[in-house]
Amino acid sequence: MNNRFLINFTPGSTMMHKLTGGTKVLLFVLFTIAIIATFDVRVIAVLSILPIAAIISMKPNYKPIRFMIGFMVLVVGIIGSLMLLLVSPNAGLTNVGGSTVIWRLGENFFVTKETLWYIFAMFVKRLASFMVVIAFVLATTPSEFASGLAFLHVPYKVCTIVSLAYRTIPDIARRYTDIKNSMQMRGVELSKKASLGKRLKATAALLVPLVVSSFGKVEVIANAMDLRGFGRLKKRTWYSEHELTKADKVLRKLCILFTIGIVAYIVWFRVINPWPVTYWSPFIAREDIVKVGRFETLSILKWFGK
Repeated sequence: MNNRFLINFTPGSTMMHKLTGGTKVLLFVLFTIAIIATFDVRVIAVLSILPIAAIISMKPNYKPIRFMIGFMVLVVGIIGSLMLLLVSPNAGLTNVGGSTVIWRLGENFFVTKETLWYIFAMFVKRLASFMVVIAFVLATTPSEFASGLAFLHVPYKVCTIVSLAYRTIPDIARRYTDIKNSMQMRGVELSKKASLGKRLKATAALLVPLVVSSFGKVEVIANAMDLRGFGRLKKRTWYSEHELTKADKVLRKLCILFTIGIVAYIVWFRVINPWPVTYWSPFIAREDIVKVGRFETLSILKWFGK
């Protein structure tokens, strides 16, 4: 099938694909926690190396990955940055601890060096999280995802629901395409030739049969699971979970060290000796940092005040 969503249903042949579901989910959770816990670009850059290397090692189809990265850059990097500059041009003062104006257009719109660094650091943090998700999706089948969650002692009913939802994404996309083609064959214009209003109206009409057919599919799956006695026992096995490979054993030992490192980092840099502001920057010394309230830099509040 056309792998537009990067979802694999059969394990690949690379080392990452051959890992057990438990190891993959454990790595995903640890890397996600590590990226969330830090706001230091230097640490985030180091954490990004392994997911990017994992993606390259799996030799994926780069076309959907490029599309997703481009969409993220457009929405988060460009549109999000412009909205931030409009609503809170001095966000760098709150999050970085300084305000060096490099361009000004009126009292309530200006650009500071610290705000640009804040936008860059925030984008790097989100891009790193995105790379972790992409690496996990490329390496993990829905069944491995469910077995990995079970390895983390998530109830198996929840694991099965997640696996089914994971598998349903391509089915919904396929039904969407079939319904769209059927409507176009009946003369409904959904291409760029039609006006935006007509396309939105036609798309809304398209969603009704899509939702109805999806609920019908859910009912069929639920009845099939009931007939097979799903949920009768307290535990179950997973056919996709296999014996640990050498790579699994090594990575799980490294995960223990990684967990210790994450806990030590959070305790020291977030509790005992926290940075005065949210984001570290290379051009502001700790003693020169200015601390202000988060809502003091919102220009939109000044507009309402007037």
